[in-house]
Amino acid sequence: MSDRTCTPDPVRSAGSPAVTEGTPDGPVVLVVDPAGATKHGELPRTWSELAQDWQITWCRPASGGTLTEADDVLANPPRPGRSVHIVASGPFADDALRLAQRHTNAVRAVVLIDPAADRRISSDRGDAQTRRWEDDTAGRRTALADAGVEVKVVAYSTGGARDLASTPVPLGHPDVAEAVRQAIEE
Repeated sequence: MSDRTCTPDPVRSAGSPAVTEGTPDGPVVLVVDPAGATKHGELPRTWSELAQDWQITWCRPASGGTLTEADDVLANPPRPGRSVHIVASGPFADDALRLAQRHTNAVRAVVLIDPAADRRISSDRGDAQTRRWEDDTAGRRTALADAGVEVKVVAYSTGGARDLASTPVPLGHPDVAEAVRQAIEE
């Protein structure tokens, strides 16, 4: 387990460390959000429609905790025997891969957004950062695939004018919500 904690930010750290919404009949989706978008106790509006079909647990390491809540969900899934999809971005992408490795019996897929973006990426470093991340995690991603856990990257930021938002792209961004929906429905 990583002891990574987010830099304390009084605005982002307010609120519960985890929020669960959605239907118990759909896929279980565990979101690890470094930005702490659910500080008001509800999912971002861009994810509300997804909660009609999924059971979403949105973990907020920004609330001052580690990934304990995410680890607990995977150790005791809301529906034993059902697969969980982990969604994470930049600062917690590697932690999400480690979570999946510890819980291969419960995790079906890891969906990553900007996995190389642990901070703002300048336009001249984005592609190099992505290649470095891919090289550094190749063994871990192969081991997960061998264990039946698919790792999907649905959004990369490379910096510069073609990016829609700052890096890492926030998990509440509408394009991210749509990309995650498509990846999980596949």
